Amino acid sequence: MTKTPSLTLDLNSTIMLLLLAAVWGGSFFFGEIALREVPPLTITLHRVIWALPILALIVLFKRISVPRSPKVWGAYLVMGALNNAIPFSLIFWGQTQIESGLASILNGTTAMFAAVVAGLLLRDEPLTAKKIIGAVLGIAGVAFIMGPSALTDFNPSNLAQLAILGATLSYAFAGVWGKTALAGQPPLMNAFGMLIGSILLMIPIVLVFDGPPNLELSASVWGALIGMAALSTALAYVLYFAILVRAGAANLLLVTLLIPPFAIGLGVLFLGEKMGLEAWIGFTIIGLGFAVTDGRLFSFFFRKTST
Repeated sequence: MTKTPSLTLDLNSTIMLLLLAAVWGGSFFFGEIALREVPPLTITLHRVIWALPILALIVLFKRISVPRSPKVWGAYLVMGALNNAIPFSLIFWGQTQIESGLASILNGTTAMFAAVVAGLLLRDEPLTAKKIIGAVLGIAGVAFIMGPSALTDFNPSNLAQLAILGATLSYAFAGVWGKTALAGQPPLMNAFGMLIGSILLMIPIVLVFDGPPNLELSASVWGALIGMAALSTALAYVLYFAILVRAGAANLLLVTLLIPPFAIGLGVLFLGEKMGLEAWIGFTIIGLGFAVTDGRLFSFFFRKTST
C-alpha cells in the first residue's frame, strides 16, 4: 500500500499564499475607495461582473467543459449567493461604518466558524473539542473588539461588525454546500459558475435597491472596482485552487490570518486608518482560536516537550 505524501508549504506555495493574502486583503482596501461613490450592493455587482470575462478566458484556455445539467447550475446559483452575493454585500455594507482593517480582522473568524458548521453538517468532518474551543475563542475575540457597550447601547458600528460575522457564516455554509453539491466539478468551473450565479442574483437586487449603476465614476474608484474584480476575485480564485492542489486545505487556511496584516497595512498607509488596542488584542485572541482549530502548532509544541 502506497502512502500518500503529505502536502507541505514549499517556497513557491508560500509566495502564492502571501500573494493570495495580499489580493484578498486588498479587497477591503479597494472596497473602502469604491464606497466613496458607489453603494455596497452595486460594488458587489461590479466585483463579480468584471471578474467573469477573466475567468471565462481561463476556463476556455484550459478547455474545461461547461456542465449542461440544470441541477449543477442550480447549485451554482446557491453557491453564488452563499460565497459571493451575501458575504460581499454584507462586508461592503459593514465597511460603511467601520474601518477596512477592522473588517478584515472580523473576517478572520471564517476558518473557525467554517470548521464548526462543517462539523455539524458533514459526517466526514466531525465536530471536535478543538473546533468548539477555537470557535469560542473566535467569538471571544469578536466580543473584545465590540466591547461591553454592544450589549447595552445601539451603535451602527456594532451592527456593521455583526454584518461581517454574517458574511463569515455565509462563507462557512458555502464551504459545506460546495463539498456536497459541487464536489464532482472542476474547481475553476465552480468559480466561474458561481460568478454567473451571483451576477444573476445581484442584477435584480441592485436595480431594485440602488437603481441602474452610475458609470460616471472617478478614475480612482474605477481602478478600485477593476482591481477588486481582476485581482481580489479572478486572480484570487486561480491562486486559491493552485495552492489547494500544491499545499492542501490545511495550509491554505493559513491565509485567514495573513489577510488582516495586508488590509490593515493598506488602510494605514493610504487611507489614514488607525487600529485601536482592542482591535489588536481581539485579533490576537482570534488568531489563538485559529491555532486551536488548526491544531498543528499545539501538536508541534507537545511533540517538542515530550522529546
